Amino acid sequence: MDNKDKETAKQFYTLLVYSENVVGVLNQVTAVFTRRQVNIESLNVSASSLEGIHKYTITCWSAPDQIEKITKQIEKKIDVIKANYYTNEELFIHEVAIFKISTPVLLDNSEISRVIRKHGARMMEVNPTYSTVLQAGLTEDITDLYEQFNRFRCILQYTRSGHIAVTRSFDEPVTDYLNKHQE
Repeated sequence: MDNKDKETAKQFYTLLVYSENVVGVLNQVTAVFTRRQVNIESLNVSASSLEGIHKYTITCWSAPDQIEKITKQIEKKIDVIKANYYTNEELFIHEVAIFKISTPVLLDNSEISRVIRKHGARMMEVNPTYSTVLQAGLTEDITDLYEQFNRFRCILQYTRSGHIAVTRSFDEPVTDYLNKHQE
């Protein structure tokens, strides 16, 4: 593989973007991806461990040089405090999925209950029409449970969160940045 091939080889990245909770920041951030024609695979926005600071967890496939440019452009936005990109090895990653499955199919096939236990999933509700199952884990675990349920043709509805992630470092990545700028 020559240098040009290495530059264009896409990898899976997770961006962690920190900002104050201001209207329009999400639009500004996603516009950077649109301009660079990079598809966002998943997006999760929530409060961070720092009061008043929100955290955007964004996943995408990108070439290394392109993800650097995207991150720098995002960080230039007025309301963005800090942005970093990571590979999966640099993060603790989980997803959450909720499955709505047919209770009659569940009751007719005891194997479905074994699959739920095997995957460490949790029954949230059971009624005569449907049952809801919650699973937290890695993408592969959730995908595997989905495929198992699909094999039994019991899925009525399904949704998953996309990545939620924390770095393997001690503090939020934005903590050092904020401490330096408060001195």
